[in-house]
Amino acid sequence: MADSKDKKIVIQGVTESGEKFRPSDWAERMSGNLSTFRNHRIYYSPMLQPSVKDGNNCILLDPALEKSNPALYQSILDFAKTNKLKICDED
Repeated sequence: MADSKDKKIVIQGVTESGEKFRPSDWAERMSGNLSTFRNHRIYYSPMLQPSVKDGNNCILLDPALEKSNPALYQSILDFAKTNKLKICDED
């Protein structure tokens, strides 16, 4: 069982009104902020990674990012709030 401190914040690619957020690759673009590229492959950080929930693109945001990179953490949350994206805890 995951500890509550291990839970990630899920930002879904769906607005509060139920519309799908565009562009469709927004989660990969956002997660690219902490990714690395080697051997012709992209590696996403466990602190910020794209995922799919209920058929919708989303990002998994580790709350620990707030301590290691507070500016990036805040800009991601601000992006989600500005675009009225659904924010919830990981199930």
